[in-house]
Amino acid sequence: MGLRYLAGAALIAALGLPASADPLRIATYDPDLSRDGPGLLLRDLGRKDDQIDAAIRVIAEAHPDILLLTSLDWDGDGRALAALRDRLAKAGIDYPHSFTARPNAGMPSGLDLDGDGKLGEAQDRQGFGRFTGQGGMAILSRHPISAVADYSDQLWHDLPGNLMPEATPEVAAKQRLSSVAHWDATVSVAGRDLHLLAMSATPPVFDGPEDRNGRRNHDELAFWLNHLPQAPFVLAGNLNFDAADSEGRPESLARIMTHVADPQPRSEGGKAAAGLGLNAKHKGDPALDTADWPDDRAPGNLRVDYVLPAKDLRVLDSGVVWPASGEMAAVVTTASAHRLVWVDLDW
Repeated sequence: MGLRYLAGAALIAALGLPASADPLRIATYDPDLSRDGPGLLLRDLGRKDDQIDAAIRVIAEAHPDILLLTSLDWDGDGRALAALRDRLAKAGIDYPHSFTARPNAGMPSGLDLDGDGKLGEAQDRQGFGRFTGQGGMAILSRHPISAVADYSDQLWHDLPGNLMPEATPEVAAKQRLSSVAHWDATVSVAGRDLHLLAMSATPPVFDGPEDRNGRRNHDELAFWLNHLPQAPFVLAGNLNFDAADSEGRPESLARIMTHVADPQPRSEGGKAAAGLGLNAKHKGDPALDTADWPDDRAPGNLRVDYVLPAKDLRVLDSGVVWPASGEMAAVVTTASAHRLVWVDLDW
């Protein structure tokens, strides 16, 4: 057996064939790195901050090769992202490649988008936000990011079959679909291209009987149905929807699931939270939850963060960084209400 193994290894070396590679780990995480005003995140990244320290420890625990961060404030010079990369490097996690761009979150529209007769409110921005860039996104990668298609300027009204509520011509001509962003980032890994389809959707709540946010949440995910690449891809981000226990419209997620493999990442921490408060009424498997909201306040814990590989990619493992006990259990709680979700691919 050993001789056969050695002979095989020698043949691989002689032919110049690649040996078995480590799994490619892809993750998404909402580290709650959003503050109440522009420049405040950069300030906090430059000093001792327990919440930021905890978020960095969570990332270090998972050590992903490609990481999509949601709820990360954007600034025009990229200084906050650069400061975060420096902090991560000091923690032993080096990401030489990154991408970010101005999100729709906080971008002024100049219109009364929510129809309440007032202008300039957070609800009147292209995506909810008190200032331009609040709660944006970023990609960190150990592998080169060769190109990014940014679809964030596409109008909601232009989405085929959209559920946009009736709007004035002025609103229809200006309202974007993305509440934060839609990116198709091409990452070159070992000579092959992987498309990371990145997004962060609006929650399907906090509106009225017109169900504006529920409709937008549905359509933000439905966007990808017309933009799935004919190449290996992974759809990742905060979809802000739990098919089992969320308010909202499940149709677009159900349609997306026919194009992807759902590894159903699990955690012991999510499982341990079952039966607490509102969670006791939930129908979904609590081990799949990725967000830990107060047990006495709606909606309870939900699965809202996803990493969904294309069906032709082989999944080796997956998980959610949410231990049920120990030091890291306290760390993930300090960092964010969300938990980091990761998937290992055989690349």
